[in-house]
Amino acid sequence: MPLLGAHMSIEGGLHKAFERISLVKGRSLQIFSKNQRQWRAPALHVSEIEQFSKARQQWGQGPVAIHDSYLINLANPDTIKANRAVNAFAAEIIRAGQLDIPYLIMHPGSHVGVGCEKGLAQLTANLDRAFKQADRATSVMVLLETTAGQGTGLGASFEELAHVITHSKYSERLGVCFDTCHAFAAGYDISTKAGYKKTFADFESIIGLNRLKFFHLNDSKKELGSRVDRHAHIGKGEIGLEGFRLLMNDPRFIHHPMVLETPKEKDLQEDIENLKLLRSLIT
Repeated sequence: MPLLGAHMSIEGGLHKAFERISLVKGRSLQIFSKNQRQWRAPALHVSEIEQFSKARQQWGQGPVAIHDSYLINLANPDTIKANRAVNAFAAEIIRAGQLDIPYLIMHPGSHVGVGCEKGLAQLTANLDRAFKQADRATSVMVLLETTAGQGTGLGASFEELAHVITHSKYSERLGVCFDTCHAFAAGYDISTKAGYKKTFADFESIIGLNRLKFFHLNDSKKELGSRVDRHAHIGKGEIGLEGFRLLMNDPRFIHHPMVLETPKEKDLQEDIENLKLLRSLIT
């Protein structure tokens, strides 16, 4: 059975995310390691790390990932802004290492008008700089997230993700997080059996399924190929239940962590309902 879970708030402390994921009976977890709307964060105190580790042991379930701050754009052609992004991303890698979290998920960023080729080169070079800067956090794998390709965003095609993985000096530390909404909006039709089969055949031939480490489970408010990133509850969007049924029963991903990033209130009822629905699709 896939390791179903959700992205959880760290309000009140990093360790609080485990209380929340336990409430929805999640078996995988994604968090921000700090306030994602701010560039800087205080260094992690030993007490924070210990509290987090204790709560994680008490939860006793599955994989944990950090999602980096949405402020970070490693593909930015502006030198000053790119340097700021590199420093921030290196800090994210270090924090993941301190918390013993294996995966750091990132959006590939935006080329801001200079074009995909230059943007991908900039992204790859700056990603390598961040790895080098955070050299003591060698256990952390960075997962490039599939994107919808909105505006000048990079990462909407498997070819673009493969380019970064192939050209990085740290290729062995790069993997992919597959976001169902983003991939669908980018034009990968996972809503039908034929489209689903073709999507993952393409992924295998272009990137390799061995690189696919994590899933974001989101339905799409917008239609196939819209290039618009708008998350919907499971079965309430354009992907529909069939696409998620195919994914839930794909033996290749039976042990993969899969987290919701769908809208919710503090009582987490929406997460409970979405996870219940996903579990019901498993045959």
